[in-house]
Parts: sequence; structure tokens; C-alpha cells
Amino acid sequence: MLVDPNIVLHDNVTGPRSGRDADEAKFHPGQKVQLLEDIVNDGTYPHSPIGTLMMPKGSIGYVKSMGDFLQVIRVYEVHFFGTEMTIDSVGCREHELEAMEAYVDEVDEEMAIMKAHRERMKKQREERQ
Repeated sequence: MLVDPNIVLHDNVTGPRSGRDADEAKFHPGQKVQLLEDIVNDGTYPHSPIGTLMMPKGSIGYVKSMGDFLQVIRVYEVHFFGTEMTIDSVGCREHELEAMEAYVDEVDEEMAIMKAHRERMKKQREERQ
């Protein structure tokens, strides 16, 4: 038998949480996240049967990248460490993840540091004149 009829799958396309995701992403590359529910193969992973546990609830990983499914559903590629699972990267939806740390945009942070430095340099030049 290819599919166990007793396994309940969640259809991410037509299910109740399938509406368009918010314009702003909830998670970002490099951010540490934890799974809020088990991830099972819904048929999108070709190397295991539908219904196979891909990653258990509570697993901790880092967002590698994000993309869109059907141009409306955001999917995060999350790399999980230290699990006994066959694979270590899984596609996850926002409702399946929880942030384990606040996101810090390193580019914005660096720009703020550079701006403050330029202001100090400008002030020093003005004081010398």
C-alpha cells in the first residue's frame, strides 16, 4: 500500500490556513526557529511515502531561505541540526514555526553604525574649524 488511509494530512493549498500570507515575512534567513507541529510528507518530497514523518515537533533549526508556493504561500527552507531524521532541511509554513530569537537585520544595524560614525566625524571636523 502506497498511502496509509489512517494518516491525516493537512492540505496547505485548500486548507483553512491557505489564504495569502502577509506581505512581510515573519522569519528571516539565519533566524533560529522551532517546530510547533510534526512535519509529514504531503507528497512534495519524492523520496519517501506520503505521510512519512519528516521532522518532529520541537525540532530546532535555522531558516536557510524562503520562497513562494503558488505565489501566495510563503515557504521557509529550515535546516535542522542534531536530529535522527533522514533529511535535515524541510519546507515549513509560518504557522508551523516559532522564533527562538529576535531577528536582527545586520544590514540595518551596520548602516546605523556607519551613519553614527559619519556624524561623529562631521562633528569633529566642525569643532576643529
